[in-house]
Amino acid sequence: MRKVRHVGIAGGGLIGLSWASLFLARGLHVTIVDPRAGLTEEAETFLAQAWPMLRDLGLADAEAPDVPVCTNETAALAEADFVQENGPDRIDVKRQLIAELEATVAPDVVIASSTSSLLPSALQEEANHPGRILVAHPMNPPHLVPMVELVPGPQTAEAAMQAAENFYKSLERVTIRLQQEAVGHLANRLTSALYREAVNIVAEGIATVEDVDKAITHGPGLRWALNGPHLTYHLGGGKGGYRHYLDHLGPTQEERWKGLGTPSLTEALKDALVAGIERELEGQDRETLTQRRDAALVELLKVKERFGF
Repeated sequence: MRKVRHVGIAGGGLIGLSWASLFLARGLHVTIVDPRAGLTEEAETFLAQAWPMLRDLGLADAEAPDVPVCTNETAALAEADFVQENGPDRIDVKRQLIAELEATVAPDVVIASSTSSLLPSALQEEANHPGRILVAHPMNPPHLVPMVELVPGPQTAEAAMQAAENFYKSLERVTIRLQQEAVGHLANRLTSALYREAVNIVAEGIATVEDVDKAITHGPGLRWALNGPHLTYHLGGGKGGYRHYLDHLGPTQEERWKGLGTPSLTEALKDALVAGIERELEGQDRETLTQRRDAALVELLKVKERFGF
């Protein structure tokens, strides 16, 4: 199995730069390929902001490394041992990018896509070596949020899956293997289900955007940071556990399921959602909110580790 020393990043946007920070923190050589002008400066700024948090989590050494090589030449990845693909979530763009990568990297190099929704079978469709292509989907920002979903396509080789899983575990990521591909994979399907009802509640006038967000962050969101939905209801079942919960409170769940909505994102509804988030922001800018979120994520991760979650 190929030892990963040099990671190629195809696509240096928000996710690509976050991945690059994590890879550099773990002592890997990193090359970013992206046609955007000014990428080196962006990478330098991102790394400077990410490094103290990575160091605080014990993932990085005391001193930040040099900014990774940034180029628009895919040929720069010829010596890469692993490729993290982060191009735009359009199948035509990704297939073209994969074709360029396959013309460059060795046939046994895994190409792992960060796609949030596209199926690995679609990524493999025109590939010369489809067995080394899989989805490795993180949650934003991947240098802090440890989950990585590994999704094989019908042609993905088990050796590629194992290599990817070993690689991400070496980065102290929490890997999840899906048993089969599905649009949106796992985490995004769960968040989409919640978001659909969050939008529906606003559309039906049940509650405001602000109160929907407060309901999650001050209610179930606190528990979900520690236990998933199944384990949460197991604990909610008291001494009888999950079975007791399902037997006695399952019918109330089914009644709620019947009332869940399927809203359409009309222009009027989009205006209402945006107006609600603007009220919620109360003059706070996106950059400040992102920095606060990331700093809080670091502290939350340390709390989870201390308590064994």
